[in-house]
Amino acid sequence: MAMLPKNLPRPEDCQGAQALWYDRKKYVIINFMVQNPKDVEVDIQDTFIVLSCKDVDDNSVYNHIYFYDKVIKFDSQVKVHDRSIHILIRKAKENVAWPRLQKDADLKPNWMAVDFDNWRDWENEEDEGMAEYEQYFDMIQDMGNKKEGPPAMDDLDDLSD
Repeated sequence: MAMLPKNLPRPEDCQGAQALWYDRKKYVIINFMVQNPKDVEVDIQDTFIVLSCKDVDDNSVYNHIYFYDKVIKFDSQVKVHDRSIHILIRKAKENVAWPRLQKDADLKPNWMAVDFDNWRDWENEEDEGMAEYEQYFDMIQDMGNKKEGPPAMDDLDDLSD
């Protein structure tokens, strides 16, 4: 059974929340910066997300984003914090980097930015991890190839005096 959109209409007098986003192998993470959010409603669909809430001053906040690529709406999480709304969204295509959050490359809203504090170039991560693993494996193998016996313990002081 398909999840129907919540039909969150855009309030007449509203503003967009500052949104910081970053990309991971399996997920896209968006942090909407809203001070003491209340009445939070989030509608995540395969191709878009809508956020509607009120801020600490009772201002209406509304964001509507068409995603760069499809997502898996059922495998997404929303956590409301004192100063932000944290949303973890599962990508439909894992291991595919998103160069931007929005579908339209020409649309650059002033309320959206890349979260460079959390951004990572993960595309080469697995290769780097494999190199570290091989280096570790070689080190262990070298240790095993040494035909020396266990270290002598006769130079240790007897502490049981």
